[in-house]
Amino acid sequence: MSTVPVTPIPARHDTACPFAPPPAYTEAASTGPVSRAELPDGGHCWLVTGYQEVRTVLSDRRFSADARRPDFPFLNEGRRELVAANPSFLRLDDPEHARLRRMVTGEFLVKRVEELRPGIQQIVDEALDRMTAGGGPADLVAGFALPVPSLVICLLLGVPYEDREAFQANSRLLLTTEGDNDGVARAQDELLGYLARLAERKRSEPGEDILSRLVRREDLTVREIASTGVLLLVAGHETTANMIALSTALLLRHPEQAARLADPAAVPGAVEELLRLLTIVHTGVPRVAVEDVELGGTLVRAGEGVMAMLSTANRDGGLFGAEGRRGVDEVDLDREARRHLAFGFGVHQCLGQPLARAELQIALATLFRRLPGLRLAVPEEELDFRSETLIYGLRSLPVAW
Repeated sequence: MSTVPVTPIPARHDTACPFAPPPAYTEAASTGPVSRAELPDGGHCWLVTGYQEVRTVLSDRRFSADARRPDFPFLNEGRRELVAANPSFLRLDDPEHARLRRMVTGEFLVKRVEELRPGIQQIVDEALDRMTAGGGPADLVAGFALPVPSLVICLLLGVPYEDREAFQANSRLLLTTEGDNDGVARAQDELLGYLARLAERKRSEPGEDILSRLVRREDLTVREIASTGVLLLVAGHETTANMIALSTALLLRHPEQAARLADPAAVPGAVEELLRLLTIVHTGVPRVAVEDVELGGTLVRAGEGVMAMLSTANRDGGLFGAEGRRGVDEVDLDREARRHLAFGFGVHQCLGQPLARAELQIALATLFRRLPGLRLAVPEEELDFRSETLIYGLRSLPVAW
């Protein structure tokens, strides 16, 4: 095996900068684009940290996304059993992946999302009205960052928003890296059961929503509809909610950068930079090699697992560094950051990225426009970051204005 030090996955996030990836990953990246890593069960896999190498892993069919393969890397065996029993299209290869993904692709096309912008703007404005009604301070996570994407995805899927406490709690359990396997299994079963019952109800009471359109198809089972619904519901609110909160906290540290959001033309590029810098999937994207592949000068053999680290790839100095600009570990809302991998790459890249971009653009621009005096209500060192989860973020963000 390689003489490169073995990096633990997940690594501890004990760093002076809570907006950076865990130091162990950046240290591994400094030794080369591919190195060895150790999983919690003592098994090993390859840690892929270089930008080009991560793109290769995510786009080359010699690396499989099928979680049912025996050597697919998982953070614990309990999660392996859960995912293998009910894989979403995220954890399948073509043609199964393509068949299921194709069923919902049209719901997230750029043209469709552009039509949703006025509705998203209304949701953002109403959330801010409610959060500020009491005069502050307030928790921006509970009052704004979480409600906005939750309501949007509920409307699109056809999920009753009044059920949010249950699905949000189960989503957090499903994404944890430290919870007991029984708790994670119960959370998955409850979410699958909830979406299956809702889908069955849509057969007799259809609406203009994704679940209603899925149940009208004869080529999908209720289990497939429920698995797809869980993926869209969980990813559709957890990822964007954490990005809104983290972006806000970072921009409050750099008010001169936040001022760029006052220019509507600068907002799309600013969001790309925030996505690059704050890449919230810190534990990596798992794959398993199905053939021998030379990757970054390292031979990865068939049957060996790999973890593609989006967070370190997005801080590639050769790609995102530019003379006269801030370094890749600093926020620069004028940086050309569109080639980032925050949404993944290849056929499995995030289906909902047009919606996430629209929500982030509208939410952040509106927040800083309407609350020019926005500030932290506690010292930054007291902020409570969520590091024991597949999606990095903040538990709360106390703010005043």
